[in-house]
Amino acid sequence: MTWDAARAEAALRAMWDAGLAAADPLTCLAAHLPEPPRGRIVVVGAGKAAAKMALAVEHAWADRALSGVVVTTHGAALPTQRIAVRQANHPTPDAPGVAAAAEMLALVRGLSADDLVLALISGGGSSLSTLPAPGLTLDDMIAVNKELLRSGAPIGVMNCIRKHLSAFSGGRLAAAAHPARVVTLAISDVPGDDPAVIASGPTVPDATTFEQAREYVAGFRMELPPAARAHLERGAEESVKPGDPRLARTEFRMIATPQMALDAMADAARAQGLTPFILGDALEGEARELGADHARRALASRGAPRVLLSGGETTVTMPKGTDGRGGRNTECLLGMALELNAAPGIFALCADSDGIDGRSDAAGAFLFPDTLARAGIDARGAQLAFRSYDVFAAAGTLLRTGPTLTNVNDLRAVIVARE
Repeated sequence: MTWDAARAEAALRAMWDAGLAAADPLTCLAAHLPEPPRGRIVVVGAGKAAAKMALAVEHAWADRALSGVVVTTHGAALPTQRIAVRQANHPTPDAPGVAAAAEMLALVRGLSADDLVLALISGGGSSLSTLPAPGLTLDDMIAVNKELLRSGAPIGVMNCIRKHLSAFSGGRLAAAAHPARVVTLAISDVPGDDPAVIASGPTVPDATTFEQAREYVAGFRMELPPAARAHLERGAEESVKPGDPRLARTEFRMIATPQMALDAMADAARAQGLTPFILGDALEGEARELGADHARRALASRGAPRVLLSGGETTVTMPKGTDGRGGRNTECLLGMALELNAAPGIFALCADSDGIDGRSDAAGAFLFPDTLARAGIDARGAQLAFRSYDVFAAAGTLLRTGPTLTNVNDLRAVIVARE
């Protein structure tokens, strides 16, 4: 059977669906729950998967008394019964997110050693649980977030800065819960699956410092608001460090990762008659450059049908004043398309597993050999203007899923059909 666009699209979608299924809290969370405590169970959480994680807890502990609050993105709530679901904005922080973070801190304070705090953490939690440090305002944090996104800094750098401007992240949530036991169940969306980076690590110790945050701000030439700069300069109220006795009864359990999703995608590829090659689950760098690199790898590996798979989080460094439209995944895919130059027999999908790619209404897009021709617009000009979304919208190859209620970062698949 030959590989045409229809067959390729079906195979790519099957791989995408398999990757999401591997990170679905309703199937992967229950096995990681701890033994219920003698005392109370208080559930808190933040992230794009928070509502579905909360629902999974309610299903698994249907006969247990529990309460709590989680915060997720607008449009991603689910009808939970015992755990309240708040909705806030992402990626720009807003007042409901600030209120939700303050509510969670209040819930975990005053607990006893017999109580359990179950923290449900996933990607996007940094913005959703923004709680400004004393002396800072929500407007300050909005300005900081805008500068972080514009800078092109990797997620670890951004979250180091966020933690040093926060009253919630960097271990502060777990410290507030002392002496209760704290068990964190997490879905990773960060390269390397570092617990301290996922949602800025509200329940784990933070080894980064104010000095590092200041160095990152200078190195990436960020223009922070005066109050934020002054807070970093003062360096007071450090994040919670390794060895802090308030974190002695904390435990971190990873329930889903990008690698797990890629392994599931590889199994789906084999079922489609493709040989999978996983390039890595934590690829970083400029999105357009990674796309071009994947194109070159595809061109060099023609032969028996195969698929190149990768995950991770790229960056898009936009000049100040640029009003782009799209996200990391359409940016990556456009870089790939320009490098491939309509090479036959190569098909791709780049999409964000949370269902929203940057500033767009799509998860990402498909690429076929004739995509740029079908778009009928200046693809190189669109790349220079950071308007990758426009190309795939014009071609009709966007992948629109809406919020998926999980998040294991970007997933990419490039089919190289027999030459």
